[in-house]
Amino acid sequence: MKHASPAYHPERPERLLAARSALSAVDVSWERVAARSATDDELGRVHSAAFVDSLEKLRGREMHLDPDTYVGPESIETARLAAGGAVEMVDRLFAKEDGAPRRGVALLRPPGHHARRDQAMGFCLFNNVAVAAAHARAHHAERVLVVDWDVHHGNGTEEMFWRDPSVVYASLHQYPFYPGTGALRDVGDGDGRGFTVNVPLSAGGTSAVYRGAFERVIVPVLHSYKPDLLLISAGFDASARDPLAEMELDAPSFGWMARSLARAMDEVAGGANRGRVGLVLEGGYDLVALEAGLASAVRGLVSDEADDIPRNVDDVEVCRAAKMAEKLWKL
Repeated sequence: MKHASPAYHPERPERLLAARSALSAVDVSWERVAARSATDDELGRVHSAAFVDSLEKLRGREMHLDPDTYVGPESIETARLAAGGAVEMVDRLFAKEDGAPRRGVALLRPPGHHARRDQAMGFCLFNNVAVAAAHARAHHAERVLVVDWDVHHGNGTEEMFWRDPSVVYASLHQYPFYPGTGALRDVGDGDGRGFTVNVPLSAGGTSAVYRGAFERVIVPVLHSYKPDLLLISAGFDASARDPLAEMELDAPSFGWMARSLARAMDEVAGGANRGRVGLVLEGGYDLVALEAGLASAVRGLVSDEADDIPRNVDDVEVCRAAKMAEKLWKL
């Protein structure tokens, strides 16, 4: 709540109030995990030391780093808490004791998926989901899958794992759109070729198109890769209500997407085991849409009660993405 711009900004503290309200509306007994500041070592797995140091020097200041991205007097500590909170969620998901949770939700501000190794941008300071994925790889998991359904492509997350086959980055996003990345043929490089999966969708994408993309691309890749951990970069700005984008999703769509991913992770885990899934808040700038979409997504993570949605597996852009995935993953 202390990360705030002196003038109106769409990435505002009220977003966190809406997110908390969403969780209170879901009938789940939560184990609360306190955030703590990410260490230099944790940040340094995905960010350069020079970049971390440059942000540290901004503590107590108030300024814009670019036309979109601001810092206030307490923004740097808040951003460290956000990244550290994502790390703490991952540690709880891999806890050894009986009854340890296998689903997690991290309500984080500022968001993170645009933050690059050496650059803050797109409302983001540190890349929370990338810090969490790298931490999981260092301590817990052989393979991590990041699914990013934010309406904007997560250019920072993609770059950080571009050549890394131990982390798959899969994104569905409006295209062409900010930040201008995420083309279909951007599939990674070197040992990481094929481990970046982009599903660029034209403005006006409906629930049926997203379901088609999940059924033909995202879920098959998940089954093929068999990750030890799934992290969802969960933006809710693909909502039809959102003022910053042009997609047409309703709240039940986010529930269906979360449910399909959680179910697939449980199938990969096998038997009575539940797959480990952590949802990390990214964008979403209409407060009503954010609250309703997040509540639906959380219900999808923890139960089979999320509403069904139409399907369209024959959308041209979905078909193109499916062909690319079939070629690279031999689905």
